[in-house]
Amino acid sequence: MNAVAAPESNITPDSPSTEPVYVRSESGTIFGWLHRAQRPRAAGIGVVICKPFGFEAVSSHLSLRAFAEAAADAGLPTLRLDYSGTGDSEDLDVEANQVQAWLADIEAGVAELRRLTGVESVCLLGFRLGALLAALGAARCPHVRAVIAVAPIVNGKRYVSELRNFERAAMQRLAALHPGSDAPGEAQPAGRSHLEVSGFPLARASIEELLGIELAQAEPGAARYLIIDRNDLPAARSWADKLLAAGCQVDYRAMPGFIEMMMRAPDLTVIPTDMIAAVREWLAQLCAQAPAGAAGAGLPAASSSELLLGPKDLPTSVIEHPVRLGAEPQLFGILTRPAASERRRRGVILLNSGGDYHIGPRRMHVSLARRWAGRGCYVLRLDLSGLGDSDKLPGEPGNVVFPPRAMDDIRLAVEHMRATYGVQELTLGGMCSGAFHSLRAAVAQLRVNRIILVNPLNFFWEKDMTLETVQTWEVAHKPAEYRRQLFSLRAWRRVLFGEVSLLRVLKVYFKGPLFALHSQLRSVARQLGVRLKNDLARELQQVAADGVGIVFVFSRDDAGINLLQMESGLSTEGLRKRYRLRLVDGADHNFTRSGPRAMLEQVLSEELFAGHVAEPARAEPACAERA
Repeated sequence: MNAVAAPESNITPDSPSTEPVYVRSESGTIFGWLHRAQRPRAAGIGVVICKPFGFEAVSSHLSLRAFAEAAADAGLPTLRLDYSGTGDSEDLDVEANQVQAWLADIEAGVAELRRLTGVESVCLLGFRLGALLAALGAARCPHVRAVIAVAPIVNGKRYVSELRNFERAAMQRLAALHPGSDAPGEAQPAGRSHLEVSGFPLARASIEELLGIELAQAEPGAARYLIIDRNDLPAARSWADKLLAAGCQVDYRAMPGFIEMMMRAPDLTVIPTDMIAAVREWLAQLCAQAPAGAAGAGLPAASSSELLLGPKDLPTSVIEHPVRLGAEPQLFGILTRPAASERRRRGVILLNSGGDYHIGPRRMHVSLARRWAGRGCYVLRLDLSGLGDSDKLPGEPGNVVFPPRAMDDIRLAVEHMRATYGVQELTLGGMCSGAFHSLRAAVAQLRVNRIILVNPLNFFWEKDMTLETVQTWEVAHKPAEYRRQLFSLRAWRRVLFGEVSLLRVLKVYFKGPLFALHSQLRSVARQLGVRLKNDLARELQQVAADGVGIVFVFSRDDAGINLLQMESGLSTEGLRKRYRLRLVDGADHNFTRSGPRAMLEQVLSEELFAGHVAEPARAEPACAERA
């Protein structure tokens, strides 16, 4: 259960007190962040954060980071973990009982936090399924003194039913997008019998385990509890009463903030500051009431870590380790590389998709990076400034999908890949906003050889624009969709209940014909040799002339295809003649389902290894080897 030190460090010696670590657990090696306390409290108590499951974990990533920072600032060293098979941790067997594996991960995290910091006892801070795991894990870890449960799952059977209902509704929405398909987006066999929830698998063994869990019937594992229930749908009061009856000290509160923290898309989440303040205050009281005694110094933690993945499911062994770039803001990423020396020195940089952090949509970037490193590539999964685990610009808001210094961030990463790893052939790519930034980098003539653009929805972004602004992709795509839904009772119900803005619908609908006319006039102007502002056709031609390969990959019915055609003035056939264009069937915009996502990964791999791409004409003398 020890942290694994890396032979090569990419983290500056004066890096802040937040350190990436790898921890040995029963099911493999798990990734975590250690937030060291600058002024440790004499009580010697630490915190281990137990994250929720699936989409909720991705959406709440920034909030959990804020909880950890608040606890460390209050004097309690804190460790937040990625369970086995999630985040940056080692993959977990598809048939494994995730509940038992994740409980073992929490136990390993408690032991490692005590080893690294010398704390005597630990408070488990869990969210949703993580709160249930924290409550159960407390009974397995004798050093757990307290539990904080935020919106806890108290009944496993009801939780599984909730997940099934959610997934059934998601499949109905996907079926509406692909009316001719019998099973749109059906998952690839990730296990003989499992549940896929918003693209995240839950194994049959895990489901069976959850069906038998009722927290009110479980033995308390800690002496003190803070239960923060949802104020809209409180469900944990009876569990709190059972704990009180068992002689535990219990503080029960129902607070707002759950929906905004966990149920929105990652780029729209809101950090629950009131909830964090309540947790911080309660932890201070916990420390004040703890027995006297100072925390030990603990063993020194490595400033960098690495993960060695054997060739079980890969062509060859690969190594992963954290990378920090720059100073202010400091960027974070994970570098995956072949374990053996690689002659061609090919590299890939994968950028954030929306507000998703560096694991990518449904952890796809982790899968791609390990697959590609197994075939000899150096792959950097990067968080742009203000996203994921990268710092934000001082005085600027975080979690901005189009950060103002994105090009500076990408330039820094490109230089790092070429200088540190000797990368000669470099591909830049991403989905949606990641595709936008990849194209902008090529237009800015950064030293990349190929760009892979998956479902881009924007090709130009003005500084005063926000995600609330009516987007060009909506104007290009949605008027026809609105006409189809004109007599849909469900669509009008969404308008009446405020789920959809009628004003926005009207703006999009009436701007559609104007945008189509504008696109036609721009095509005529190009033919007459008129130089246009924000001319995508000219930009693509220039990028291609610079020797940069351009690959477009779309879900077959994605809105970005219409936008690309209208902005470039090219038909689908015209695009195929000039650039690489691939379409994937049965997928939504985010490739939520595992079946289409597996097809996307195959398409991206085919394009990446299709053949040699020349060094950009503007770069230094060509040094890439011929295929």
